[in-house]
Formats: sequence, C-alpha cells, structure tokens
Amino acid sequence: MDKIYLNQLAFYGYHGVFEEERRLGQRYLVDLVLEADLRKACETDSIQYSIDYGKVYHITQTVVEGRASRLIESVADRIIHELFLHFSALHGCKVTVYKPNPPIAGHYQSAAVELYRENHK
Repeated sequence: MDKIYLNQLAFYGYHGVFEEERRLGQRYLVDLVLEADLRKACETDSIQYSIDYGKVYHITQTVVEGRASRLIESVADRIIHELFLHFSALHGCKVTVYKPNPPIAGHYQSAAVELYRENHK
C-alpha cells in the first residue's frame, strides 16, 4: 500500500488526566501515516485521486484543539475515526500523538501514543 506521511503537526489542546492540564492546555504534536492506493493519482497528477493534506491537517486540528479528553489515546482514536469518515480512499491510518510536557517527574523529550487502524468497509 502507498503511504502519505504528515509529520510533526503542531496544535494546542486541553487534554490530560489532571484538571490543571485541561485548564491550562499545552502543545501537542501529531504524526500521520495514511495508506491509500495512489496509482491513479500518480497517473493523472490529480488531487482528486489522492488525499488532500490540507483537509487532513484541518480535521486533525479540529480534533486536537476541540473537545478535551483525559487520554491522548482517545485523541488519536478520534483523529483516525474522523479521517476514515472524510476520506473513502483511506485504507489504513497510523497516528502518533506526542505530549511534549506531561506532568511526570523525570527527564525525557515527550510521552506519546501510536494507534494503527485499517478501514474495513
């Protein structure tokens, strides 16, 4: 399957287990791998047969900056769900949501969750 990669999409959201996280919010980063058959897009050089990156960005932004969740797992799952709703050509989707500053003691770059789903229509 062909793949489209969108890396390090940055948003500000209000997700977290702790009330303070949901009140103050923080930055989130998202990586996407979109699986689709892109042969016709290659042959025709037409966006009609591909997946519009701008729309993908907007959908992801709406989820991350929208309704607050306690878990980034829920955020990732909603992103996948929305992308499958909007793109019939999407066969598989891997989403990684990074939380750069989780409230955990220690030294690290980020916490993240990665989900992969296939569209079984």
